[in-house]
Amino acid sequence: MTTSPASWLLLVTNLPGHVPTLRMRIWRGMKSAGAGSLRDGVYLLPNSDNSRKVLEEQATEIKTAGGLVQVLSFQAESAAQQTELVALFDRTTEYAEAIQRLDALKGELARLGEPEARQQLASVAREAATIVARDFFPAEPCKQMEGSLADAEAAINARFARDEPRPAHRRLRPCNRKDYRGRTWATREHLWIDRVASAWLIRRFIDPRAKFLWLKRAKDCPKRAVGFDFNGAEFTHVDAKVTFEVLLASFALEQDLGLVRLGALVHHLDVGGIPIAEGPGLATMMAGARALQADDDALLKAMTPVLESLYAGYAEASPRPRVTRGR
Repeated sequence: MTTSPASWLLLVTNLPGHVPTLRMRIWRGMKSAGAGSLRDGVYLLPNSDNSRKVLEEQATEIKTAGGLVQVLSFQAESAAQQTELVALFDRTTEYAEAIQRLDALKGELARLGEPEARQQLASVAREAATIVARDFFPAEPCKQMEGSLADAEAAINARFARDEPRPAHRRLRPCNRKDYRGRTWATREHLWIDRVASAWLIRRFIDPRAKFLWLKRAKDCPKRAVGFDFNGAEFTHVDAKVTFEVLLASFALEQDLGLVRLGALVHHLDVGGIPIAEGPGLATMMAGARALQADDDALLKAMTPVLESLYAGYAEASPRPRVTRGR
């Protein structure tokens, strides 16, 4: 006879009375993990390797302090009970509060400067990423949050970067890096995430001797320059891909999972989507660097070590080898 795998993990605790700070640490740890609470000292999580790890770490701390604890697994006895347990993880209110903050931000844009506006957006995005990480049963409120984040990003771009490119609809063609060595690459001035990351990618993996031209008007792009991230450019948004992702696909760089993960981060910050934990931090650093640096050359120089560090961290966690420079 076979049984279905357990859907739930339960942490049942009996804490010693002489360490009141332990109770608070356990409560905070369970809240941070997104656990549901059935009663004081009884916490519930959906069954997964990560959930088990979290509960076992808490159990070890409780035992060390002299408390009693059990980690139990079980299956709901009925559909009705399953529904009741799932309801403990409803994040609707949390999403609604974050969406209200986004609506307030859009209403205040007229009086905000760009750094402050983007920092506020990054703050809400950081909050959203925290909610998403604890949302084990994502539903319509999660989609509403994604839409609100994208709308707020679009509103900020409409105010501070009106010439953001519209997605083209065409088949991506494979490109040979040898044909793009020592070229002048041109994009719109006042770089933001997609453009600065694309410029880093170009110089790091495609054209080590690349020279960059920052355009006041995209229509002034020289004919011999390689345009990127503006309407009509050789490399720009195509369908659902942002420019960084188009460059990855065009130059056969998608086998590097570190670059793919960085591309997902750029995509999230440029056009929205499911929040990524590192996104708010990168957006805040970018906004700060943009405010501090005198021009786009200095901005690219300042952001290069940030992007290198992100790539190194992503590549270290990826099972495949990194693409080497200049091949």
